[in-house]
Amino acid sequence: MDDDADAHALLRLIHAGGAAAPRRRLLEHAEGPAAALAGGAPAWREAGLDAAQRAALGGPEDAVDDWRRWLAGAPARQVIGWHDPDYPLLLKRMQAPPLALFVEGDPCRLWRAGVAVVGSRAPTAGGRDNAAQFARRFALDGLAVVSGLASGIDAAAHIAALDAGGDTVAVLGSGIDMPYPRSNLRLHARIVEAGTVASEYPPGTPARREQFPSRNRIVAGLALGTLVVEAAQRSGALITARLAADAGREVFAIPGSIHNPMARGCHRLLRDGATLVEAPEEVTGALSAIAGELADALRERLDAPIQSVETILNTAGAGALPDPDSDDPDYNRLWRALGHDPTGMDELVARSGLTVARASAMLLSMELDGRVALLHGRYSRKS
Repeated sequence: MDDDADAHALLRLIHAGGAAAPRRRLLEHAEGPAAALAGGAPAWREAGLDAAQRAALGGPEDAVDDWRRWLAGAPARQVIGWHDPDYPLLLKRMQAPPLALFVEGDPCRLWRAGVAVVGSRAPTAGGRDNAAQFARRFALDGLAVVSGLASGIDAAAHIAALDAGGDTVAVLGSGIDMPYPRSNLRLHARIVEAGTVASEYPPGTPARREQFPSRNRIVAGLALGTLVVEAAQRSGALITARLAADAGREVFAIPGSIHNPMARGCHRLLRDGATLVEAPEEVTGALSAIAGELADALRERLDAPIQSVETILNTAGAGALPDPDSDDPDYNRLWRALGHDPTGMDELVARSGLTVARASAMLLSMELDGRVALLHGRYSRKS
């Protein structure tokens, strides 16, 4: 969000706490967060905010100053509210979506067609290898890998996607500045640099057990489907899979040995109707139609050409592509700024004169259109 008054008002709405549905309703009936606050107690009451929420909104404005300082600390930090057109479409379709997301990294990745890869925090060596193999293939095929930055399967999936030069999104069950477990601090920093980190919890929020199921619904909500690699009978990964299924998303599970306790959760999912998969291509093939719907929505959001859905899932071997025929001068300026050598975002912004937000949105569109390749955070024309 660029408008400081709206950003500040949104932070105050987050700070009000309590049920999210009334606050979403308040935003839906106002022209923005600042207007929602300006409506005062009568509008807040009409939207269904309870007494505690109304009292918080009428309290001191400096209650959110620490969050504002965090947001101002780096250009890649922002908060995306329910009212914002950049709020991820797939997440919006979930039951009880969060009022807002704190984001660090490129927010455009939250719109990218992706697969949630989840599983045990204490996987077998084979399970860890499977997570890496599948995540690497997804990344190379242009799918984002979404997970929860936990130890084990989550971390293996994030690392494999990054090593392949692909996109990964980490969703935290704590404040966005307090990754858990702390042993993943370096991985968190790496994802901030080359991927995207998101959390519904404000900066400074410590990890609490009761917050992780809520985190899992965001992991499931951002992805076209969820792959469970290894999971015990009682596992957070099974919660993610159930939430995905409840939202009508695809659920996949890798079978394992009957003697492996970390396979029992996957076998339970398979008995309940999940799709058994043995190769990454089985996942990407099943998701192609849903990815097409997301591409159409992204095209409308960015008002830019996305001509081929299949490039989302399989960009390998694409032939030479013609120059863009867009009438948008910004689009054409950015295309001219791109070369066949990988170029970082800072240089593309300097060459084109566009803002980072505008350039990021159009680069994502060009990627989906099959014109641009992204590797290790640098962009180039596809040849």
